[in-house]
Amino acid sequence: RRTYSLDVSPELVRNQAYIDGRWTSAAADFPVLDPASGALIARVADCGPAEAKQAVDAAYKAFHTWKQQTAKERSDLLRRWYELMVKHKDELARIVTFECGKPLPEALGEVGYSAGFLEWYSEEARRCYGDVVPSPFRDRKILLLKQPVGVASIITPWNFPSAMITRKVGAALAAGCTVVVKPAEDTPLSALALAQLADQAGIPAGVFNVVPCSREKTPAVGEVLCTDPLVAKVSFTGSTATGKILLRHAADTVKKVSMELGGNAPFIVFNSADVDKAVAGAMGSKFRNTGQTCVCSNRFLVQSGVHDAFVEKLAVAMDAQLRMGHGAEPGVTQGPLINARAAEKVVHQVEDAVSRGARVLRGGKRGEGSYMEPTLLTGVTTEMLCTKEETFGPLLPVIRSGPITALQESP
Repeated sequence: RRTYSLDVSPELVRNQAYIDGRWTSAAADFPVLDPASGALIARVADCGPAEAKQAVDAAYKAFHTWKQQTAKERSDLLRRWYELMVKHKDELARIVTFECGKPLPEALGEVGYSAGFLEWYSEEARRCYGDVVPSPFRDRKILLLKQPVGVASIITPWNFPSAMITRKVGAALAAGCTVVVKPAEDTPLSALALAQLADQAGIPAGVFNVVPCSREKTPAVGEVLCTDPLVAKVSFTGSTATGKILLRHAADTVKKVSMELGGNAPFIVFNSADVDKAVAGAMGSKFRNTGQTCVCSNRFLVQSGVHDAFVEKLAVAMDAQLRMGHGAEPGVTQGPLINARAAEKVVHQVEDAVSRGARVLRGGKRGEGSYMEPTLLTGVTTEMLCTKEETFGPLLPVIRSGPITALQESP
């Protein structure tokens, strides 16, 4: 097996937490692995409730001065952070590829997307306008002012380890809030690289904090970030099951929350569709990031009149366009899944479907480590797991549908 080297500036590969403007060690650490090879990339500080509380306290203290910064001052700092991301885009993309397996062209796309949030919010920071509302009284005016809410806890997923941070943090910092970021345990290096660049950009101490932790410590750290009375806002992207837990934690102190949770998105092809365009859309929707995005279509409902043509052309497109391998290798479009558990879930769904009468037209097998072949299933019914559960992998199940009235949501 060919080996690949991360090959980025050492200053961007940090292994400590970033709290109150300082790099902070924890009592233990945990490994970050390349999902393509299983090789160790780094060992990162395994923060617990104490470090999470320390970060919240630092963010709360910094909030009182950060909110006093002028809109232009916050804008200039975010712009500087954006410019540093653009300067280091190739290195940031390699970090994304090595810790989450995403093919390098997609990783470069994510970093550009990620930097774009900081650019956008650096400009929006100057536009936190209020309103003047007509009053029912002659001697009064009603003024609406927009003010920052306070400390925001930011809990992000592994599939977009850079963009999911900047889209949340950029908005919070532009508004005058301070943040504590808990990155996913599989992908903390992108978050810490962003912290390094934030520090270089001059973001004040305590405004942006990062507390990485292992899977074992995640529940305790998450509880602190959702229950501490100094936290005013919680933003989470991840599974529905975890989102429910965090909502319960946040309820006692009635925090503002934003949740982007799991889904079961349908891709519907009617008899009137342009089949070639439908196939192109299905390829882009299903196999981006090896099927591991929040907006990947999960079940494909195709009317009988175009079903056979759609499936045939889709199989040809998969053969021609999809190539598995390490994300750093040129020409690869399908990297590994994030870990072995993710691959096992896809295998389980395939086995369940086949046991209920589905047919594997392409793929269907698990590769070495966490690789999973892009898989095309036909003869799928709504009783199968792959149509009821979000897959988060390169599995494309096709359901032959009759009249439009038969196209109904799964329970």
